[in-house]
Amino acid sequence: MKTIKTKYTLLASCLIIALSGCALEGDDGDAGATGAQGPQGPAGEDGQNAANGISLSLVARTVLNPEDPEGAAEIVQYDTARQQFLAINSAAATPTVEIIDAAELPATASDTPLTLDNLTSTALTLETDVNGKTLQGANSIAIHGDWLAVAMEADHGVRGEILFYELAQGTATYSGSIEAGFLPDMVTFTPDGTRVLVANEGEPNGDYSVDPEGSITVITLADSGLEDATVAQLDFQAFNGQQADLAALGMHFPNPSGRTINGNLIETTVAQDLEPEYITATNDRAYVTLQENNGLAVVDLSDNSIEIVGLGFKDWGSYQIDTMEDGTVSFGQYDNLKGVYMPDSIAHYQWNNATFLVTANEGDAREYFFDVADEAACTAAGGEDYDSDDGCLAYTDEAQARDLDYAAGSELETLAGDDPEDVNFTAFPLGRLTVTKALGDTDNNGEYETLYAYGSRSFTIWDQNGLPVFDSGDDFERITASVHGDAFNNNDDENEGDSRSSNKGPEPEALTVGQIGSRTYAFIGLERMGGIMVYDVTNPYNAQFVDYVINRDLTDGLSVDDGIGDLAPEGMVFVPAADSATGKPLLVVGNEVSGSVSIWQISSVD
Repeated sequence: MKTIKTKYTLLASCLIIALSGCALEGDDGDAGATGAQGPQGPAGEDGQNAANGISLSLVARTVLNPEDPEGAAEIVQYDTARQQFLAINSAAATPTVEIIDAAELPATASDTPLTLDNLTSTALTLETDVNGKTLQGANSIAIHGDWLAVAMEADHGVRGEILFYELAQGTATYSGSIEAGFLPDMVTFTPDGTRVLVANEGEPNGDYSVDPEGSITVITLADSGLEDATVAQLDFQAFNGQQADLAALGMHFPNPSGRTINGNLIETTVAQDLEPEYITATNDRAYVTLQENNGLAVVDLSDNSIEIVGLGFKDWGSYQIDTMEDGTVSFGQYDNLKGVYMPDSIAHYQWNNATFLVTANEGDAREYFFDVADEAACTAAGGEDYDSDDGCLAYTDEAQARDLDYAAGSELETLAGDDPEDVNFTAFPLGRLTVTKALGDTDNNGEYETLYAYGSRSFTIWDQNGLPVFDSGDDFERITASVHGDAFNNNDDENEGDSRSSNKGPEPEALTVGQIGSRTYAFIGLERMGGIMVYDVTNPYNAQFVDYVINRDLTDGLSVDDGIGDLAPEGMVFVPAADSATGKPLLVVGNEVSGSVSIWQISSVD
């Protein structure tokens, strides 16, 4: 595998002062008297710290579908023209988009943000019977002008649809739909609103008997209406047979090819394996995360050609990481441990007229189950394992490091080893770490030389060539450990400190960028902890941490049912001051597990 590492170059500049000599023609005279002091000049304006110039305050919060909130507020958007928030409510019996009037926003933060529920919403019931298909759920929404686009999935092997609505104040009118690919997972507009772009994940079903190809749908809108729109379905078939070459660039292809599962011989192509997750776009290019594959697809929108970029791996030997769920903060450094970036959300911004990409590096394993009568039937069907709740495990690339084999006497045998059921973290600090078994055995002899953990517990800034120029390193874990102590690396449904250290840690997932004054900021949501990291990324080569905020009661033993705050930020949108109902910038967050939409107001500080 080719590991791509950030190279930092220190540029030193020198000021050369030229001195010229002159001839002396006599002795210097005595110094004259000091002149009178001039009048004092006007006071200058207060300066602002370039890296720490903003603060976030929670001003409003509402829970959608409070009786069963999980999944009720996964993705959020902001309607600039009508100053209203929109959020998907997939927890409702029929999927809806909740429309929330931003005019209700208070101007100041609440003293009781955990119980604040001061926004009301109107439900837009989505179409679920379209073109002879039964649509099963809403995955994403996007807004431009008067258009609302909704990505709706259908059953496995059936293409999904993009529903279009014409927005009004507090409501919307259905205008029609356009077919997308298999499992449309994210939809967005280009900045000029002329195109709608869809990431179609194309996941297989439980036993891989149906494994549709991942794809990207490009819808070019027409002024005359949806009926005149043109649609291009972009696939990855041109990359079939190139798996080895792409893997050499730092990509990841975990799949059960060559196995027979439930009577079907599995032969997975590259086009089937690639699963588009999230899109950010200029008017000319689209940048698409291929999360499970640790790559990016770059689409030239002038001709819809596709380039694939491998992201390589993060070297944890240079950073601190907690790999042990021992109830305490337990950092270590490990030279033979890599991180597979596997980004979820992606955004972009400009610096020196060049495009830079920002990713939240969540990580994601593949795990698919299918129904069988019992454990014996699972074994007969070629399953990997049986679980009475989930069924028969068809395939996963996930393992604990202690379950892998290493060369006798190697450092990994010492660090991961054959850890017994009785936890012995001191002897085996890497033993319980969740890793992929599809990487690390370079000579295919059954023994692993390197461990590859999911995600990088960080966010990264990439240049337009796919090279990293900044990574937040171990900031997220170190900062949350400093703030929360042993309660850090919590899970997203109950308070049990240090319960995620062996599995992706804080798990950065949601991300957006926004400009305030002359500065550009990145906001990164930590899915497990529920907090938000803020960085000044104006200069991508000199990004700096700004702030960390969290709206969660971390009292040990409490759970989501106790109303402990905002859990699992999944979607984010930045609202500039010029578009905001309060006159100040806003950060709108959709929290998947708590089913809450939270609005943070952003203020400049000295």
